[in-house]
Amino acid sequence: MPISEIDKLIQLLSKLPGLGPRSGRRAALALMKRRDALLLPLIDALERVADTVRACSTCGNLDDADPCAICRDPRRDPASICVVADVADLWALERANAFKGRYHVLGGVLSALDGVGPEQLSIAPLLRRVEAGEVKEVILALGATVDGQTTGHYLTDRLHDFDVAISRLAHGVPVGGELDYLDDGTLIQALKARQKV
Repeated sequence: MPISEIDKLIQLLSKLPGLGPRSGRRAALALMKRRDALLLPLIDALERVADTVRACSTCGNLDDADPCAICRDPRRDPASICVVADVADLWALERANAFKGRYHVLGGVLSALDGVGPEQLSIAPLLRRVEAGEVKEVILALGATVDGQTTGHYLTDRLHDFDVAISRLAHGVPVGGELDYLDDGTLIQALKARQKV
């Protein structure tokens, strides 16, 4: 028996973070009940995002322009780069409004168990940005997980020969914590209390 269009929608919604099959059904029902107010505008927004949003070729942030708005902003300090694992972490730091430099999105963290090595991450572009000479500080804003710590140590080793200060977020970030789930106050304090590596 072929799967219905409603079931396909529920399955797709269920794959989103924070949603399971029950939440997917509720979301699908809400969309269908409010077709003109929710469903059709959502379809339009998704199509526009799919057509226009791309990863910034400089930092890896998602934006509808390349370079992204953060990289183009002349008020941002180009001498300070905050390295994050993914775009959600960048957005969390931006939400806290505590960092006025530029970013670099790695696209993940090193993980032997998941088969993620340095080649799968955006490490070479980071090294090229630092090698260009404008960068004076690299802040490692990686999660306090084993993989985040491993990635931080690897980057510290790779950046050691450059004339840059290397710092990391303070230990106020809980062990095993993900940046995207932290409150703004914790993120602000973690950035302010960063330490040399």
